[in-house]
Amino acid sequence: MRYSIETYLNIWYLCKFMKKIAHRIGFGVPNIDDKAKKYVMDVLNTQRLSYGPYCKKLEDFTANWHGAKYGVVSNSGTSALRVAVATLKELHNWKDNDEIICPSSTFVATSNVVIMNNLKPVFVDVEKEYYCIDPKLIEAKITNKTRAIMVVHHYGLPADMFPILDIAKKHNLKVIEDSCETWFAKYNGKPAGCLGDIGCFSTYVAHNITTGVGGISITNNELYAKIMRSYCNHGRNPIYISIDDDFGKREDELQGIIDKRFSFERLGYSFRITEMEAALGVAQLERWESIISKRQENAQYFTEHLKKFEKYLQLPKIRPGCSHSFMMYPVVIKDPRIKKKDLVLFLENNNVTTRNMNPLMRQPIYLKLFGDLYKQYPVTQWIDENGFYFGCHQELTLEEKDYIIALFTEFFDSFEKGLN
Repeated sequence: MRYSIETYLNIWYLCKFMKKIAHRIGFGVPNIDDKAKKYVMDVLNTQRLSYGPYCKKLEDFTANWHGAKYGVVSNSGTSALRVAVATLKELHNWKDNDEIICPSSTFVATSNVVIMNNLKPVFVDVEKEYYCIDPKLIEAKITNKTRAIMVVHHYGLPADMFPILDIAKKHNLKVIEDSCETWFAKYNGKPAGCLGDIGCFSTYVAHNITTGVGGISITNNELYAKIMRSYCNHGRNPIYISIDDDFGKREDELQGIIDKRFSFERLGYSFRITEMEAALGVAQLERWESIISKRQENAQYFTEHLKKFEKYLQLPKIRPGCSHSFMMYPVVIKDPRIKKKDLVLFLENNNVTTRNMNPLMRQPIYLKLFGDLYKQYPVTQWIDENGFYFGCHQELTLEEKDYIIALFTEFFDSFEKGLN
């Protein structure tokens, strides 16, 4: 009996990787190279742990690359988002229970920060192909209490920003970009995160740029930057944030700083990071191109080898005019005969880590706060019930990538045999 080339390839994959890989394949790695170690040792040798030159470099590099004037470092992407909302609320006199539009499929932090600022998230369904907020559905959710749109650039892909910005301008709304998953991706030639009023990034350990913990807000508004920095530092007067701020000043300037440097003007937070985290981030930013290009290369490899299963799976698509930084590799099962739990359990049992695609509406606390909203968001429900993602980070080996592909091949071969 003669087999097709595809069948021979499937047999080759299964034979090559019949033995289960011995370690778990996760979403990301700390990726600490010699330069990162050198920078951290520099921090330790100078004994400067509080906000200093590495934090400043982290802010400036991020802001400059994304076309913004100001960057504000914090201890997480969540904190960056939280102070962004707090700043806009304070400066534009938003009232408690005013509304911010958010996607109904996102990580819980996106809308948590709205609630924590005593505002109300109003959810909008997402695009079936790209998983970002659907611009066509936004205006129907705008009321006289709507103050902003929280855009999430999801899984490494920018949202469709031009129509969103048009809606925001028409209704006099602010735009916050949750770019935590989307470092160095572009929308029609413009970096994601710089198109709205404030953009927020994360350097959590599983993200594209990693410091363990960390976040950065960017903006072109100087007052926004000053107030966000104040919120990150207990609400302190922004005249004194760094221990260098009173160094080398004229006597009259120094007196002004002395009078205000222990003055707290708002209820703020302790959202600071140390120079050590910033040093790790600076080292990675200096080689960001190789990090992102390798993630894109890995994603392309998965797509090329999994496209034979497109009748069963929706593979990630790249929006026209955009680049994708692939924080992870999302897939959604299209065939109702295939149960997500079966495929996910098969992968997990074979040491491939998976995660659900941000099932916000199913979270116990959200069911408690808002009730069962599933039927109002059919695309979100479809993604929640059928979607998951796995890693495509820059440290994946060829063996690991081929092993993942072999597992998908084995699963779908078994499924097809069961149909006969």
